[in-house]
Amino acid sequence: MDEIELIKDADARAYTYLENIEGRPVYPSEDKIIALDGLYEPLSKAGRPAAETLALMDDLGSPATVASNGPNYYGFVIGASLPISAAADRLALAWDQSASSFDGGPSAATLEQQAGEWVLEILDLPRESAVGFGTSATACGLACLSAARSSLLATLGWDFENDGLIGAPEIRVVVPETTHITVKKALRVLGFGLNRIIYAPTDSYGRVDPAQLPPIDDHTIICLQAGEVNTGEFDPFDKIIPLAKKAGAWVHVDGAFGLWARASENSKHLTAGVDGADSWTTDGHKWLNTPYDGAIAICRDKDALARAMNSDAAYSTASATAQKNLTLEFSRRARGIPIWAALRTLGHDGVAKMIDRHRKQARHVANALRDVGYDVLNRVVLNQILVRADTDERTNSILEAAQSSGKVWFGSTIWQGRPAFRISISSFRTKDQHIDRLVQIMTELYR
Repeated sequence: MDEIELIKDADARAYTYLENIEGRPVYPSEDKIIALDGLYEPLSKAGRPAAETLALMDDLGSPATVASNGPNYYGFVIGASLPISAAADRLALAWDQSASSFDGGPSAATLEQQAGEWVLEILDLPRESAVGFGTSATACGLACLSAARSSLLATLGWDFENDGLIGAPEIRVVVPETTHITVKKALRVLGFGLNRIIYAPTDSYGRVDPAQLPPIDDHTIICLQAGEVNTGEFDPFDKIIPLAKKAGAWVHVDGAFGLWARASENSKHLTAGVDGADSWTTDGHKWLNTPYDGAIAICRDKDALARAMNSDAAYSTASATAQKNLTLEFSRRARGIPIWAALRTLGHDGVAKMIDRHRKQARHVANALRDVGYDVLNRVVLNQILVRADTDERTNSILEAAQSSGKVWFGSTIWQGRPAFRISISSFRTKDQHIDRLVQIMTELYR
């Protein structure tokens, strides 16, 4: 089988997979998982035919996938892949560009440049900001937080890029009690020990309480949240950011999914004041519904991000806005292309309509579950529904039954010391009939 035939075979298998996505079990059955043992085999000496390799991947791998690309998956705020984003990614794979700079791929660099401008426009963030496309909010957050530390130290007269941390003034980090684990991971990698992090008290919705904000000064990075992972709530940016700016602190906003609330006039008020921050992270592969491995680092001071992430070499120099100088990766694929494709195809109105529909669906689910007898623990301001049954045992039992049903899937969490489950509505494929089916299943499980 030659190259073109092999690619056509892969496309045909992908088409068959997507054609049946709604009818697939949302989580694979035990026998399909056991069948994955067939993928464990000795590495052959002479190699195997390419067509056989692709068939093995499809025959054993496809039945054991989680149907997160379908309409009935409600876990981890995972969006499906918009057809145009998946198609654009497929074409970009055929290009196989080294998307580090313009020299490695003029088309890729131009598309990512345009994507960055559109991201700033649709999120209504400072237009002078740098936009880097990375692998995840973890990696993008690490880039932004590195720029934050470097910038604060420079203001204090310390050259971090050349002199490192030994002997440097101490930079403190303040985060919400409910901060996401990926923020902690990025801080840990950067050398901020977990025991050194200062936690800001939060209210019953998981938002930082401005009245209890720890002391901040020009040695401080403060991380806030746009979309708390359980409740979907937003820190009061309009109250906290002015205090931080007056003190000379750097404000970073973790907005993996919640920052997209700014794309709709019906939810933008939830983010009031967030544009006053210094840096932001968000994902394309969550609420924008682009393929996985597509996140965004945004930094108001583009020079600060370029200084922290610079990877120019004697054989490879580029502008400060080259993606290799804004993100962790030097050799990289053009992760901004699927984001460009989504924004160009949906437009501002299309993104806003998707955000509005998911928020409406979330409120409908919350009201229906309350009527059944469930305890909905959050105000459902976004696309997250945080739920318990009347006892912890029943909560866990219902969760297990739902996950093993193959009809829907959502994940567990711990909220205020007790088990709960979290229903996230973020797939463009999820229509009202799927929401009605979810409510019916949850009703039957409760009764």
